[in-house]
Amino acid sequence: MFKPGLIFIFLFCTGIFFAQTPFKPMKDTLAFKQRVDKMSKETNSIESDFVQVKNLAILSEKITSKGSFSFMKQNNLRWEYNDPYKYVIVINKDKILIKDENNKVKKYDMNANKVFKEINDIMISCVNGDILKSNKFSIYYFENDKGYKLELVPLVKSMKESLKKINMYFDKNVTSVIKLEMMENGNDSTTIDFMNKKLNAPVSPDKFILK
Repeated sequence: MFKPGLIFIFLFCTGIFFAQTPFKPMKDTLAFKQRVDKMSKETNSIESDFVQVKNLAILSEKITSKGSFSFMKQNNLRWEYNDPYKYVIVINKDKILIKDENNKVKKYDMNANKVFKEINDIMISCVNGDILKSNKFSIYYFENDKGYKLELVPLVKSMKESLKKINMYFDKNVTSVIKLEMMENGNDSTTIDFMNKKLNAPVSPDKFILK
């Protein structure tokens, strides 16, 4: 069974869609930042399916998981894994709720755990686009004819010890993040591809409550 901290790290992290066309340095980063800021302000909720692929350097096989994702302002996230195992992680403002395969729910106070709080802040800011305002990363901007790629290199010592960088991908319309990729120092990596997205559709508050 995964430990809660590891689960959150796995969430951060390829797609043929992007691999076909090389990325080049972005020409107009100011215009891009303005579009991301607009996206952040206009996005109140997101629902989508996701596929997560974990590459471990010590294993030849990739670990693939599938599930659904929900986001609602302010500070509400739900990651529901359905395949190959069932696992639910909910962030509800300052609380973290985790339901395992046996339907047992564990609750954590975000403010009592600095690690959870920092990871939560990164997760939320990646989803809503506020990550561009963070002072915890050096950010490098790239583009191709299909979309945009941001490379976020951590500046915080505790983060640098395990994380090499986070890659964020946007489509050309900059409607939401369509992919996250986390590269770890040990050559492990995790990618999450989002698909079947619904933006600003009604999301039941019950999704962010686990019993």
